[in-house]
Amino acid sequence: MDKLFKIVKEREIGMKTEKVDLLFAEIGSTTTVLTAFHFGIKPKVIAQAEHWTTVNEGDVTIGIETALKKMEEKIGSKISWEKFAATSSAAGGLKMTVHGLVYDMTVRAAREAALGAGAVIKYVTAGKMDDFHLKKILSIQPKLILLAGGVDYGESETVVHNAKMLAKLDLDVPIIYAGNVAAAEHVEYILSSAGKKVYITENVYPRIDYLNVEPTRNVIKEVFAEHIIKAPGMEKIKDMVNYEIIPTPAAVMKTTELAYEHFGDCLTIDIGGATTDVDSVTEGSPEIQEMMISPEPFAKRTVEGDLGLYVNAHNVIEMMGEENLRKQFEDYDELLSRISPYPQGDRDEYFISKLATFCVQQGIRRHAGSKKHLYTPTGRKTIAEGKDLTAVKYVFGTGGFLSRSKYAKEALESIRHLSRLHPMELLPSENIKLFRDERYIFAAIGLIASKIDKDIAKELLINDVKEY
Repeated sequence: MDKLFKIVKEREIGMKTEKVDLLFAEIGSTTTVLTAFHFGIKPKVIAQAEHWTTVNEGDVTIGIETALKKMEEKIGSKISWEKFAATSSAAGGLKMTVHGLVYDMTVRAAREAALGAGAVIKYVTAGKMDDFHLKKILSIQPKLILLAGGVDYGESETVVHNAKMLAKLDLDVPIIYAGNVAAAEHVEYILSSAGKKVYITENVYPRIDYLNVEPTRNVIKEVFAEHIIKAPGMEKIKDMVNYEIIPTPAAVMKTTELAYEHFGDCLTIDIGGATTDVDSVTEGSPEIQEMMISPEPFAKRTVEGDLGLYVNAHNVIEMMGEENLRKQFEDYDELLSRISPYPQGDRDEYFISKLATFCVQQGIRRHAGSKKHLYTPTGRKTIAEGKDLTAVKYVFGTGGFLSRSKYAKEALESIRHLSRLHPMELLPSENIKLFRDERYIFAAIGLIASKIDKDIAKELLINDVKEY
């Protein structure tokens, strides 16, 4: 980043410059988007530009510098900034494994905490671990391990046993303990005595029917911030930013929570080159809540690692059925060879829109819970489990495609029909209002809300989202 400092200094020597309050970089797995903000009386976006994320070149700052030059060409002057901030997913998701007592309780709660913080779950166990589980963890090489289990002052034998097993693991990664508070000191002693770095936090499932995911989520974000700088060149950015680099998924979740405060029950869908993320903030409808057999977090995030428009386009095509696409597109092979975050023409963009529509539908369906019929001695009973989206009234689309493509509306409109096509799933109704993140700044808004000024973030959000 020394080069960027040099560029700034050159601007200060007699060159015409545009001074902005915040220069923000969203460093994604595929593209890096640079946005300049003025706050003042009315916060606004001054300029925006983007470039490929240059991980393959061995230095992500190359992409930032190139985007900065493009931005300056757009506005016709040099740019300097008061503050510099960034979110990132360029190092990929934070691979982690989760180990709990009962799958439907502590393990599921731990998963919710992890998915809300930018982590990608690679392996889950329930009950007492053995050498087989340790070998599996070693083969995955996670960057973080989450150990949970037991309600507070309940069963503690399993978490203590699992702590002893993890203490034998020949892997130098942090371990978060978020289980029975009565066993916390014992678990910390076992793991720290084995030389493990241990984070002790509140129980993710302190009592029956109560999820407490936020403390664990915050610790995972802290570890993510340490991990994210391992992408080539990220350590240079860490030296330059004025605020902690936070995971882009966590920033988008924060924006969705902010949107809930202004709009009400809402959902954000973010389609990227590698993943499709869905964030929802809703209590659900009273009718469905009466059927629920287990609690769900108020703010929930899911990440679909097989649904993406560039890195994972081949997975999407396989799920859609290649033959179906070939019937729709005579030039299928040519279009496939040109798949890119930057479509070369309308035909390419239309082809990608079909993949995006599939990602929208599958992402939301996987995020949502469902109703089921049980047959009891007193007759049939309907229960519900998973996240209830039936009360969602506002849906926001973000990411390169959903923010900018002329076919984004068509992809989002497909959500309206899902509840009719899949009546047993807890999906949004046909009456939802659809919005897009017009300037592709949801990640920036989340960081501004978290680190700078919540009121500024809220005003940017209200002015940014545009209803279809």
